[in-house]
Amino acid sequence: MNRYIVAITGASGVIYGVSLIKTLLKRGDEIHLVVSDPACLVMQQELGWTLDAPPQISLRHYFSADNLFLYNNADIAAGIASGSFITDGMIIIPCSMSTLASVAMGLSGNLIERAADVMLKEHRPLVIVPRETPLSSIHLRNMLTLSDMGVAVVPAMPAFYYDPESVEEMVAFVVGKVLDVMKIPHEEFRRYK
Repeated sequence: MNRYIVAITGASGVIYGVSLIKTLLKRGDEIHLVVSDPACLVMQQELGWTLDAPPQISLRHYFSADNLFLYNNADIAAGIASGSFITDGMIIIPCSMSTLASVAMGLSGNLIERAADVMLKEHRPLVIVPRETPLSSIHLRNMLTLSDMGVAVVPAMPAFYYDPESVEEMVAFVVGKVLDVMKIPHEEFRRYK
């Protein structure tokens, strides 16, 4: 069993994060989940989820699993904010441009940013799935900064060579690409032959 931190931020495409979490939980991995307040709003808009205050508690209803641990993004004293909390990596999916910029600049104003900063300083795998278009020069510079530090930048860009028949299949492709980068075996999509 592996241990991963997964963060969902307030960018469109929260379904990518939800799908990744479900896949990892099904594998039996231990997931430490942080969802930003803006991401909770996007979950309500895009998924129709009802999230009462505090929303992190309500998320348990949608992810009922013993191997899932939920955190408040304001709790910068949580265990995952420490380098002594050993994980196999962190994925921010989707990653807002605000979070991406904060991580690139080394800011630690909330738990997501601090956990990402820990991944960088401890040289552990960090994957960021930006979800924005078009990209400004600032966005691109921030992505290059992170890439130069060893962060895997996996934009949410589904492929079409395998003739996807549903949105779920296109989501699975992006999730599969994230799993590939993390070297996690999967069968999320049909590979190119």
